[in-house]
Amino acid sequence: MEMVDIITDTIVRLKHCLNIIDAATNSSTTDDHCRSTTNESVFDHGVATTYPVPTFDRSSYRASQIRIIEYENELQMHDIMQLVMRALSEPYSIYTYRYFIHNWPKLCLLAWDCVTQSYVGTIVCKLDDAHRQNRRRGYIAMLVVDGSCRRLGVGTRLVQKAIDNMRAMKCDEVVLETEVTNQDAIRLYSNLGFIRDKRLFRYYLNGVDAFRLKLFFTSPVLANDTTTQNAQEVM
Repeated sequence: MEMVDIITDTIVRLKHCLNIIDAATNSSTTDDHCRSTTNESVFDHGVATTYPVPTFDRSSYRASQIRIIEYENELQMHDIMQLVMRALSEPYSIYTYRYFIHNWPKLCLLAWDCVTQSYVGTIVCKLDDAHRQNRRRGYIAMLVVDGSCRRLGVGTRLVQKAIDNMRAMKCDEVVLETEVTNQDAIRLYSNLGFIRDKRLFRYYLNGVDAFRLKLFFTSPVLANDTTTQNAQEVM
């Protein structure tokens, strides 16, 4: 009888141990699932509520700190000359600058850097009322952007503002020359609508050829049209 009691007690104890193990296993499985569910929930929540973090565009900020202004007084002449002399191959006397700037101050523009408190670009233009075919022509003589401000759209802004001023002055077209090797300048003007008119051999003092580029505001008068018009006037 005692042996039966011992066996029965042993079986009871074994069942109790199995129940404990089973409970522990279920608890562990439940905890793992909760942790997995929590992680997935957090992940899903993160995806649902994550917004792109805005990155700091240094170039855009730099460009936004540059202002295009019109020529105001003689004090700016030195800065214009310094910018041109550092960049262009053609030397100019102060009389050349004064000829352009004093006669057409609205067509002399500067780029002012609000960060460095200095001029970083300029464009100098003129008008030609004596052009043949009674067309008023604008001429871009100089365009310079300091090397520290390249690729910021400063040159484009200077040219665009000059074009706008020429258009307001009733120009029919705008003309300029640039070195055939200056691909950046050619690309800039092409993007603004300029087309190649002709190639000028050994145009510059350094022996480099030039492209003459034109931008038309009004339809150009062709030679045949002029001949026809003159013939009609004679008749």
